[in-house]
Amino acid sequence: MKLNFSGKQDVYLEIAQKYKEYIELGIIKNGEKLPSVRTAACELGVNPNTVAKAYAVLEEQGYVCALPKKGAFVTFEAKPQEKEDERKKMIYTLRETGVDKATLLIWIEEVYGND
Repeated sequence: MKLNFSGKQDVYLEIAQKYKEYIELGIIKNGEKLPSVRTAACELGVNPNTVAKAYAVLEEQGYVCALPKKGAFVTFEAKPQEKEDERKKMIYTLRETGVDKATLLIWIEEVYGND
């Protein structure tokens, strides 16, 4: 996972938010193990305590369950319809804020590239 930290909020909250997004979108599925704190810290270039704090936030919010000496496992599963509704809601919000279809398609091309 790659993150560009905005600096607008604490780094651990940004990490927790990104994992939360991935979990809600089904990129990280229910029952999957998250990377170890050390592994995630190395990948993100942050202190392991920062990742541990992010995982604690996710556990507090019910997205993961941390098992001693085993790791953190996803315990959240969005219903397929909820995921689709949430994605559509994001698009409606973009439209309401003035983003036109052509701009949105350009952004999609930038994100997906040649996939």
